[in-house]
Amino acid sequence: MIIPKLHYISQGDSPKEHIANIQKACTSGAELVQLRLKNISEKKILKQAEEAREITSHFQTRLIINDHYKIAKAIKAGGVHLGKTDTCPTIARKHLYTWQIIGGTANTLEECETLINKNVDYIGLGPFRFTITKDNLSPVLGLDGYKVILDKLETKTPIIGIGGITLEDVPAILETGISGIAVSGEITKDFNKIRTFNQLLNASSTLEQRHTFNKK
Repeated sequence: MIIPKLHYISQGDSPKEHIANIQKACTSGAELVQLRLKNISEKKILKQAEEAREITSHFQTRLIINDHYKIAKAIKAGGVHLGKTDTCPTIARKHLYTWQIIGGTANTLEECETLINKNVDYIGLGPFRFTITKDNLSPVLGLDGYKVILDKLETKTPIIGIGGITLEDVPAILETGISGIAVSGEITKDFNKIRTFNQLLNASSTLEQRHTFNKK
């Protein structure tokens, strides 16, 4: 299963704003969006998830639900993203449809290895730099942190960089071996940046393919 290289993580001052921003992201060409609502009831999250599902289906964008795997199953979302204190991926896997994907959050090499052993479909590795969108932030990794982890990590599981990433960061991040990025603030400020992010990320995959072809 191919995991898109750019993940948009929803942002907004209200659930309604999250949905409006998901609509904008889809209109601007996002291939995958994650609905990330915190501190509201499960009932309200289900309602917003249903709205998000309607929008993403229309654009054929993949929808990932943060934390709530039962909601992801109920609305037939593309999958779920589980943070470090959320449900264990192995438990979520038993409940979800076989085609739904599971992403997990990691901050260290050991956490990446644990998630790989639990058969997640991708890993969100971060934070790349300090970000205000997350409480109780893990230690910031930066380019050096990414390089150290990815040099030791032998896996085909896509590793997605996350945490305060801007357009300027993309080329250097890709050089560390990271396969994609998740962005929230930078895109919410300007949804037109989705196109530029996609160009930067896909330019790298074209180069990779050319590189592999030349090696043969």
